[in-house]
Amino acid sequence: MSTRWRWPYRAPGAVALVALLGALVLLTIFGVIALWPSGTTESSVPRLDTVRAEVVAVQAGGCRAVLPEESDNCLRVTVLIEEGERSGEEASFDLAAAAFDVSVGDSVRVTPSGAPADLAGADQFQFVDFERQTPLIWLSIAFALLVVLTARLKGLRALGGLVLSVAVAVGFVVPAIVDGSAPVAVAFIGALAIMLGTIPLTHGIGPRAVAACIGTSVALVITLGIAVFAVDAAHITGFDSDEATLLAATGDLDLQGLLIAGIVIATLGVLDDLTVSQASTVMALRAANPSLGGRDLFRRGLGVGHDHIAATVNTLVLAYVGASLPTLIVFAIGDTSIAEAATSEVVAAPIVATLVGSIGLILAAPLTTAAAAYLATQVPDDALEGSAHAH
Repeated sequence: MSTRWRWPYRAPGAVALVALLGALVLLTIFGVIALWPSGTTESSVPRLDTVRAEVVAVQAGGCRAVLPEESDNCLRVTVLIEEGERSGEEASFDLAAAAFDVSVGDSVRVTPSGAPADLAGADQFQFVDFERQTPLIWLSIAFALLVVLTARLKGLRALGGLVLSVAVAVGFVVPAIVDGSAPVAVAFIGALAIMLGTIPLTHGIGPRAVAACIGTSVALVITLGIAVFAVDAAHITGFDSDEATLLAATGDLDLQGLLIAGIVIATLGVLDDLTVSQASTVMALRAANPSLGGRDLFRRGLGVGHDHIAATVNTLVLAYVGASLPTLIVFAIGDTSIAEAATSEVVAAPIVATLVGSIGLILAAPLTTAAAAYLATQVPDDALEGSAHAH
């Protein structure tokens, strides 16, 4: 018996779905080319040059910028500069004790204060932030090792998909928006690029991946359309944070479009999980019982998907609630009613994002299940092997 691999997509229905996927790939390629940043845009935000320093002394009080009775709430911090032209020098500055928990030995980032060097008693450096590079590196290494040890080759491929997602977001989506391209178009093409790269890389290029990519793409289009309508109907302007105000003051960015773009990218993060699982469920049902037709596969697969939808929607809601928790606490302290707080843009924006993303997820389940059920009946049974039990 020959063991040669054969192209499984021979039936007309399978060819049509693969052709649709091919069209999506071409659309993504042309979209990336058309929207690729020129790299000639000059930033209107001044660059903040910082250097690493180590805290060598912390003294309570002694600050000159506060009243004597408030000196207990102030820290005088001395650091040893470890980078730049003034490496090896010591510098001191004031910090609010209530805002920063600084100890000797901490690594921090400081920047020149701009004070004249010959001005007696002037602080030459000021605090910017803590240096977090080392703990972040170790945490990332621990995460990567745990993924590889538990999922092995598939975990390694998942890490590759993660790297690809970050590369597309940082290397294309953000620069293209900064370059002046429409945030909605950039986010949609970027989301397609991430999906078409990560799903095949992590789960292969079999029928499961084809169905998941098609289901995710259609769900993304629907999510994008609903997001545009909902944001406009709710009069969400995008001015819901200090960052948005800064962007509005420093550039001609479409903040409303930027908000919609964020909804699309965030929804993609849970869409691919749902669609791959739904496609895998259908392929597993077909492999276990080849006599099942498309209608039975759809019904049974969607039955499993209902539980997944409930769990995934809850995940999305909790993610937005967690991100908005400080804001909700501020409203609670101010004794603001729930109805009044919900209508303020700072709360309404994540509510709209949550609801739009949840609608996209709910619709993705039947769409992907239908595509997978149809494809499972259009390819040979041996092509379904290895297309099950992926999450």
